[in-house]
Amino acid sequence: MMKMRSNEEWMEMYQRGDKTGFTQLYERLHEPLYCFLYRYTQEEQLSIDIVHDTFEILQKKKQAFSSDKGTVKAYLFQIAYRLLINKLNRRKKWRSLLPFLVPQTDHVINIDEKMWVQQAIAGLPDKQRAIILLVYYEDLPQNEIASILDIPIGTVKSRLHKAMNTLKNDLEEDFHAER
Repeated sequence: MMKMRSNEEWMEMYQRGDKTGFTQLYERLHEPLYCFLYRYTQEEQLSIDIVHDTFEILQKKKQAFSSDKGTVKAYLFQIAYRLLINKLNRRKKWRSLLPFLVPQTDHVINIDEKMWVQQAIAGLPDKQRAIILLVYYEDLPQNEIASILDIPIGTVKSRLHKAMNTLKNDLEEDFHAER
């Protein structure tokens, strides 16, 4: 008969290089993580993405876990919660920077408006478009974008600033002209 192991025992196995430990942790904890995130956000895809990202971070930082500091479950929930808050804060920032991209409660964005925004983004210079797509659509932090594009973070910031100003000007003009 197989012995029932605790999450902490599975984590120790994983830290020693046994991938079964990771598999067992995922099987045991992905559903509680998802349920917490979904109840918090009411967004299925966001919750799924955060669970995925949480386990990716566990893979990268498995040695950072110490049972002296708490349980594996608490460690994963802490990672997931931080990821969630960061994503939600980035959304708030985007809503304040580009309010015309956020649906109003009394106004549903139609297909024409979506196409209009996509065309505005497509009209950006290539280097700025890459930044906008990675920040807005992929929700990546600036340091990861710098790594992906192999450019300094300052360049990411300046291109993002230029792209935002261009989009704001182009879309606000069109938005107000249609109203």
